[in-house]
Formats: sequence, C-alpha cells, structure tokens
Amino acid sequence: MHLDFLRDYHEALVIALARTQPTIERGTVAEVTGLTPQAVSKVLARLLEEGVIAPAGVRRPALGKPAAVYRLVPEARWAIGAHVSRRALRLVVTDLGGAVRASTETPLPSDFTPDELLTCLSAGVTTLIEEHQLVRPEDAAPGGGDQLARRLVGVGIGMIGPLDQGTGTVRDAHRLRHWHDIPLATLAGHHLSLPVLVDKDVTAAVTAEAWRRGNGFHDAAVIMVESGLGAGLWLDGTAYRGAHTNAGEFGHTVIQLDGPPCVCGRRGCLEAVHEQATDPAAAAAVLGAGVVNLLQTLDLGHVVLAGADLLQHGDLYRRAVEVAVRTQVKRADWLSVEVSLTSLGTDAIAAGAAMQVLNARYGVPEPTRPRPAPQRR
Repeated sequence: MHLDFLRDYHEALVIALARTQPTIERGTVAEVTGLTPQAVSKVLARLLEEGVIAPAGVRRPALGKPAAVYRLVPEARWAIGAHVSRRALRLVVTDLGGAVRASTETPLPSDFTPDELLTCLSAGVTTLIEEHQLVRPEDAAPGGGDQLARRLVGVGIGMIGPLDQGTGTVRDAHRLRHWHDIPLATLAGHHLSLPVLVDKDVTAAVTAEAWRRGNGFHDAAVIMVESGLGAGLWLDGTAYRGAHTNAGEFGHTVIQLDGPPCVCGRRGCLEAVHEQATDPAAAAAVLGAGVVNLLQTLDLGHVVLAGADLLQHGDLYRRAVEVAVRTQVKRADWLSVEVSLTSLGTDAIAAGAAMQVLNARYGVPEPTRPRPAPQRR
C-alpha cells in the first residue's frame, strides 16, 4: 500500500508539472519535484506506457547531451462533471488538462426528487459518452493499452449542501424537500455504472479555479451566488472541507440579528439579507460586507466571484467587493486581496467536479483528516 501511494504520488507530481508547461524533460522534472533522476525515469516510463504523456522531440543544449522532451496528452483521459442547481443540471466534459470541451444544460423540475435528478443525469451522461466517443473504464484496454482511446475516468457531481463529502451523502439540501440523507454518490454510481465523486458545489468551483491558476492560488475563496450563497475555500494549497466536510456555508453566517428569516432556520443570514436587497447595487454591497468578514477571519489572498445570478451583474459585484475590501479592511495596502470574476462562467462548478475526478487518480493526494464519530441520539 505504501509503495502504491508513492507511485501514484510521484506520477501526480509529474502530471501536475506537465499540465502547466508546454513540454517537460527529465532534468527539469527532477529539479522541480525533488525526485531522483532514477525515479523520474521510472515515472515517465509508466506514464508513456499509459499514454498520458508522449514524446515531443529532443532539446539540444549548447553544451551537454541532448535531452528527450515530453508533453501531456490531454485527450488521453476525460471526466464528466455535473452541476446540480435548484433549477437545472449542467454537464461538462473536460480533458486531463482541465479544458472544458463541451457543456450542456437541462432544466430540472421544481423541487425535484432524487429519482428525477438521477434520470436526467443518466440520460445526459449517456449522450455525452456517445457524442464524444468516450471509453468507459471497464471497456478500456488494461495497463493503458490503446493509447488513442478517449478513456473516461468517472463522473463528478457538484451538489447543493449541506452534504457529507466523505460518503457522498446529501444532508437536507437547502430548499429541496426530498433530499434528507440521500446517498447520492452510491445511487449515481449504480445508475451510471461509473465511478462517481460528490462534493459541495462551491468546493468543486474552487477546485476548478485552483487547477487553472496554479501555485499562486494558495489561500483563496470562490464566492458563489446562484439561487443561494456559499464559499468554496482553498487554504494552504488544498480544498478545505472542515471536520464534517461541510465547510462553505458562508451564506448562513448572521450579519443582522433582527434580520429576515432564512431557509436555514435562523434570522439575518447573509443569504437572506442579500436576497432582500432592493436592487443589484444594494445586493452587491451586502455581499461586499460579507466578504470582508471572511477576509478578517481567514486572511485570504484571492477572492473569485462566480455563480449565474452574480455573473448577470458581474462587473458591478466585482467593483462593490473591491470597494468594500479597500475601505473596510484596515491596512488594505498590506492586507492586499485580488478580487476577480471566474473565467469559467457558468461552467465553474461542473468543470471543478470533473477536475476532482481527474485529481483523484492523477492529482497529488489531499491530506486525510480524522472524521468525528457520529453522535448517538
């Protein structure tokens, strides 16, 4: 088990580097990853056999021996990502480089049930597999085999919380009556006959941003406004999910003690106050105050704004948050924060869910944390 972990870890280090560089070579890989030249040679040989990287010629330095050069083969591995909102199911297909190759959106019934979602998900995934000629895991040649095959790794689902990411179980999703302790990952796996990962929508979105932005995206949040309000957290270079994998319920932090009632049962939550704002400018100002609270708590370096509802007034929201950061954070000259809009548009959550599937096999393993024992009632 330990040797398998090291093998996968070393492969992930090389793939992560290949995702960010046009080409790689043995010496550069050893220097950046800290692996020995012998280890690098073994990893490159395995990845070549699997078809994940390919030869890309030879670099001839002015001095010294020529060096073999390699490139990532993005089309060697694929994933499908799903974004479940309260209104629709959005599906994307991404390659190993994280590029979105196609996206579709299908309306969902009002207050949809698990069966209604699974029926829609199954139909959509089947269509994408056929249209893009993706090869299911059970049909792929063993050990890499046909290097021209478009191998599907699995399906990721970004879902409304609260949910238990460790088990893929949705716990009383806000504003959805039929979603009490629903084992979505298990049910979807049975329906699709594919590996399935389920995570909170906001955590999937912040994963997508981290993949695209690289190592500079170290302590950050994606603020999502889409028929609800949440925050995906990327802390110390990895997704932060919390003790119960339910971190990110940013919209259910109270900012007005005598404020309007919220769907979570409390009063004056950021989400409820934001929804009652009289116009987009007022709503953006409310969000700005909430973002400053988050910055004061976590000392973030990046804030990315996302979500279909927010992006309708994207520039207005970005300016309002920038003003709030500049005027409400003491020493903003020192506690500087980059505020931006997502570059993935409405695909952010679905793309991140797909990238999480790829990351589970071809990414650096996330640190594991002990899970609390369930409370007896």
